[in-house]
Amino acid sequence: MKIFMTGGTGFVGTYLVKRLISEGHAVTILTQALSGTELKMTGLSYLMGHPTMKEKWQEALPDHDVIINLAGASIFSRWTPEQKKILLSSRIETTRNLVEALPDNAKNITFFSTSAVGYYGFHEDEELTENLPAGNDFLAQLAYAWEQEALRAQNKGARVVITRFGIVLGKNGGALGQMIPLFKYFLGGPLGSGRQWFSWVHMDDLAQAFIFLLKNTEIKGAVNLCSPEPVRNVDLGRAIGKILHRPSFIPAPGFMIKLILGEFGSVLLRGQRVIPRRLLDAGFQFKYPNVEEALKTIILSS
Repeated sequence: MKIFMTGGTGFVGTYLVKRLISEGHAVTILTQALSGTELKMTGLSYLMGHPTMKEKWQEALPDHDVIINLAGASIFSRWTPEQKKILLSSRIETTRNLVEALPDNAKNITFFSTSAVGYYGFHEDEELTENLPAGNDFLAQLAYAWEQEALRAQNKGARVVITRFGIVLGKNGGALGQMIPLFKYFLGGPLGSGRQWFSWVHMDDLAQAFIFLLKNTEIKGAVNLCSPEPVRNVDLGRAIGKILHRPSFIPAPGFMIKLILGEFGSVLLRGQRVIPRRLLDAGFQFKYPNVEEALKTIILSS
């Protein structure tokens, strides 16, 4: 298949591109600039353009069978009013431009659009599956607005799959890229009480889920991309500490996290217990459902 991707040079996108090409697909990445360090592979091409702008790149989109929308400014920052605008516009405008570029009869096109498990808001220990409504906090409403924009592609006949990511664990970046150095310097430990749930997914399983969803065309709508075994934050820390042979008992006080990160700090201190019900019901097999085994493959091979 011919695949058009936004966000293809990022942490998740780079890995996913490699997997898609290994499966025999051709990938076109929309990018604002080339630095010379990008992937260079047979079957991979780059198209210059800004996804939040209505530009000539939109003319190329109808020539593809699949659209994968990964673009969006990182949520890992202090959410000032200006930053909230950036978080919203980077997602909404990109998605709107992609949908606008679809042909009027897009029944043979699959549109994957990223979202996040933050969609559900905060529910303490309740297990959250795809049938539940959006929460009321900023991150939940951001995810809801993003998803609604993507679902407009259904009006053109496209198959729309909303991929709600858990925290992606992989080599050389992401959440572990920030956490591992702290543990190596004996500063690792739980955030706040450590009892909040951490919904995560190994990068290999995330990529394989995309391959699975490409092949199982009857699946549409929201799909949770996370391990079927979410863990509490304190248990995640213990697993990292065990693998690195470092202590994991030094807590980061909740009040300090909120002082430094503001509203985003609440996301880190509360979390969600999300289950990938639709993937499991469809027969998807997770290679790394257990967090300790997942972490070993990442940390010990880095």
